[in-house]
Amino acid sequence: MNNELTCNQVIALLSFYVEDKLNSRLKEYVDDHLRHCTKCREIYMQSKKIAKHVLSLVNYDEETANTFYTKQYEDFKNNLSAYVDNELNENESIRIKKIAISNPLARKDLEDMYNFKKLLHNSFEKTRTEWKNDYSKIIINSLQQKYEYSKIDPFYKLLGAFTALITLLLIGFFATLYF
Repeated sequence: MNNELTCNQVIALLSFYVEDKLNSRLKEYVDDHLRHCTKCREIYMQSKKIAKHVLSLVNYDEETANTFYTKQYEDFKNNLSAYVDNELNENESIRIKKIAISNPLARKDLEDMYNFKKLLHNSFEKTRTEWKNDYSKIIINSLQQKYEYSKIDPFYKLLGAFTALITLLLIGFFATLYF
């Protein structure tokens, strides 16, 4: 393996890198890529920020839990993904907005969710625009061309049948004349 990783490889390894679960050699390759690639470094910083926030939620203190971790917040967490994807009805959306406004923990979760969604969308768009070959389209086009080459035009089939019929008639005619 050479020491130059592509952006897609680094993005795939990023979660392991953030959690410090890569072997030393692979970690060096990712470090080197992040030093030179500003886009991947930005994705790394966002991922690190999100991971830090998630860890802070897991390690919250008792006072924070009593202050912000309420039944409403629990309901907010259960509906957050549906809210971000616009899958809630109007009343539920308004209720989620009110919780996000009144609860700093919920507001932070909502902000992180939008940042994460934006990060995923940007990564997808980057990959889609950089991907020069759409192999599914290439395969379908080649199959269609192969089918078109093997398909004989009905006019030529009719012409061949007509030619064969005339040939047989001529052979029959000459056979009766000479025998």
